[in-house]
Amino acid sequence: MSRPRFRWHIVVFLAPAVLVYTAVMIFPLFNTLRLALYSKVDKERVFVGLQNFITLLGDPLWSDQFWNALGNNFWFFLIHMLVQNPIGIALAAILSHPRLRFAAFYRSVIFIPTILSFVIVGFAWKLILSPIWGIAPTMLDAVGLKSLFAPWLGKEEYALTALSLISVWQFVGIPMMLIYAALLSIPEEILEAGEIDGITGMSAFWKIKLPLILPSIGIISILTFVGNFNAFDLIYTAQGALAGPDFSTDILGTFMYRTFFGFQLQLGDPYMGSAIASAMFAIILIGVCLYLFGIQTRMRRYQL
Repeated sequence: MSRPRFRWHIVVFLAPAVLVYTAVMIFPLFNTLRLALYSKVDKERVFVGLQNFITLLGDPLWSDQFWNALGNNFWFFLIHMLVQNPIGIALAAILSHPRLRFAAFYRSVIFIPTILSFVIVGFAWKLILSPIWGIAPTMLDAVGLKSLFAPWLGKEEYALTALSLISVWQFVGIPMMLIYAALLSIPEEILEAGEIDGITGMSAFWKIKLPLILPSIGIISILTFVGNFNAFDLIYTAQGALAGPDFSTDILGTFMYRTFFGFQLQLGDPYMGSAIASAMFAIILIGVCLYLFGIQTRMRRYQL
């Protein structure tokens, strides 16, 4: 029996993508992990092992900032999970209704903010919410709710939540489109069988459609987790590298940026910055592994 011939064309077609991905992703990742194990002593690079991580978690000068940024990051992620994804699912369910007119137009309008630049979104919303020249006070006054307006981006207790909701507005189109595609992939035979049993309307969504799109919801959840713990652009654009007021909007991305590159009078430390980036990578890796080996396994059992 002859051995199967090796398909060289697969290697040829995959090689460019693999080389580019290795150059821009894999190599920088491992180089960052390597830098985290070094430090500068007397202007020379010295191998210090895990000392940077011990300093990051044990030295109050570093640990207070790290835990503050990590807590803010979890709050940022939680708002996306509790606000963005449910709204995305609801919009997808509405837009997938066969009798809805102009559904394509609504999908386009909702998805447009997703393709906008972070810089545009950050500066635009900063202007909108400005108590001096913003239009938010005028719009609330027009509906008799001006008393509810406050300089949300300038108050410590509201700034991070306000930025999280701005991010929700920008990216709600992604879960909407993914769930919309999942709903369209449900076989009509299943829905027709439900109609015969008297399951229609909202009951059909909860009892038939929702269980069938759970894998897509799981994928959206893990994408939300990874995206939120890599977040940086919106916070930096709206609040700057210091993530004000008083670091109330500081997340791991802005904390790593200040540490690695420096800001104003603070000198950059690429070794401690690499340690923070490595900690971010570990947090994301743990979250993804918990999903893959925990939640995803249970969902497969549920489907079987």
